[in-house]
This record gives sequence, structure tokens and C-alpha cells, in this order.
Amino acid sequence: MSTLRFRFTALAILAGFVFICSVSLAVTPSPSLTPAGAIDEKLFKGIQWRQIGPFRGGRALAIEGVPGEPDAYYFGAVAGGVWKTTDGGANWTPLFDKEPISSIGAIAVAPSDHNVIYAGTGEAAIRGNTTYGTGVFKSIDGGKTWQNVGLKDSRQIGALIVDPRNADVVLVAAFGHTFGPNQERGIFRTADGGKTWTKVLSKDENTGGIDVIFDPHNPNIVFASLWQARRQPWFFSSGGPGSGLYRSEDNGVTWKHLEGNGLPDGILGKIGIAVSGADSNRVYAIIEAKAWRSSRSLDRSNESKSNRECK
Repeated sequence: MSTLRFRFTALAILAGFVFICSVSLAVTPSPSLTPAGAIDEKLFKGIQWRQIGPFRGGRALAIEGVPGEPDAYYFGAVAGGVWKTTDGGANWTPLFDKEPISSIGAIAVAPSDHNVIYAGTGEAAIRGNTTYGTGVFKSIDGGKTWQNVGLKDSRQIGALIVDPRNADVVLVAAFGHTFGPNQERGIFRTADGGKTWTKVLSKDENTGGIDVIFDPHNPNIVFASLWQARRQPWFFSSGGPGSGLYRSEDNGVTWKHLEGNGLPDGILGKIGIAVSGADSNRVYAIIEAKAWRSSRSLDRSNESKSNRECK
């Protein structure tokens, strides 16, 4: 009987190090059929993580794969710049050593042109010793050279996404100053590759953008969250009337505030969002709230309907 040979490779960022998991399994097909779309968990029993570097201290919040290039990855360290591997993590090359800032909060490769990369500087995990950034940097040669393309006073960037159809359309969740108020915070959009930026969603000088994500099946649908928070050397305040979850149906140009229909009431804090790649009607939000479970699934029966149920 013939055998099937499987190879699984995965990358993860943890405490500033990259771990790779690789295993080859010889599997004899089982007489019992696995349902379509299901994964036989026995295939993963031999998998173990091992550290492959780069051997540096610190943390990392940003990692990005390259569609169609399974061995190519970028990651951004909170105090170590941008790194790249083209061999599945066996070797890493620093790409940001010549730039004036080293803190990376978000990174994105343009799906329509893999030479175009955007990096949002300044981590938005606002610890007492957080490092600030100086806006958005762009590379058009796969990370060999970089140019600052604006939002220099955003300081901390929580997320950055590139329209899969157009490498010039970018949305940035800019948190802003960690220790005080400022105006360059919220959700920003460019349609010309960073030459000009428009603040498309904001609340006030104390509230910034923390997350933004496309529907993977329809990039005209975008979700974003705002977070009102302030860090002081002796204190951290998370949550306020400025925090909220939003949805756009025109690629991030205009926005609607999502509330009710199962979402928590009262003061909200930090919100993270994800849209299912298998079903766009399934949206997940992890929400910091006073008295509510930390995560919910928003079940949208139809994209065109504004009413949604929570499961």
C-alpha cells in the first residue's frame, strides 16, 4: 500500500525569538474517512517547537508571511527593527539597521506586489518602558531600502494593512502618544502609497486606533477599533468613552459604530478583531469590558444587514 508523506512548517514569534516546527510523517491511510475540511490530529503528534533565532533579547509584536512564498517571512521587533528570512527561518537578515528608529509595531507586505512593504514604527503594547516610533516606513525593493512616508507624530502603531488589490491603499491604526494627548491618532488611510494621509476615523486627543483588519473575501469591508488609554510611570489607565468597535463598507473611507446586539455595554477598553477566512459572516472580537466575557463571535447572517447577533 502506498504511503502519503507530509511536511509541516510553522513559524511563531515569542519573546523576541522565532521558533520553527518541522516534521515529516509517513502515514498509512486509515480505513475510517476523515470528514471533508477536518484535520486528522494524529498527524501533528510528533511535532515539537525548537528555537532557531535570531538570538536577540526583547519582544516582537509583528510578523508577516508572503502569499505564495511559504519560506519567506518578515518580523518586527519592538526594539530591534525589521528582519527577513527566505529559507523558512533557518537564516535571518536584519533590514532596518540603517534607519533612525528601531521599534516596530506593525508590518505588512502588499499582496499585489511583494516588493512593497510597510512598517509602522512604535509598539502599541504600552508598557512603562515602551519605545516610540516616528511613523510609517515603506520599502519598494523587498526591504533593501526604506523611506519614511508620514504619520511621524503617531508614536505608537497598533496595526497596518494593505489592500490586496492595490499596494498604494493602506490603513493604519495609530495609537498616538502613550504618556499624553496628541492629535495624530486614530485610523488613517492613504490611496497614493503614503504621499498623503487622511484621518478617516477618530474620537479625541486621548483615544487612538489599536486594530484594523480587512474581510479576507471582500476588502471593501473593514473592521477597526479605537482604544482610550494612558500610561504614566506610576499608573496605567485602560478604557473610556472613546473606545469602540467600527465597521466600514467602502474600504475604510467612512465608518459605522457597532454597539448593542450582544456587544457589551458601558465603558470599553482594548479591542482586537479577526474575520474568519472560511466564512466572512463570522467575526471575532476580544473586548476588554468591566463585566463581560473577554471574547465574542459576531455572527452576521448577511453583509448588507446592519443588525447582528452575538454567539
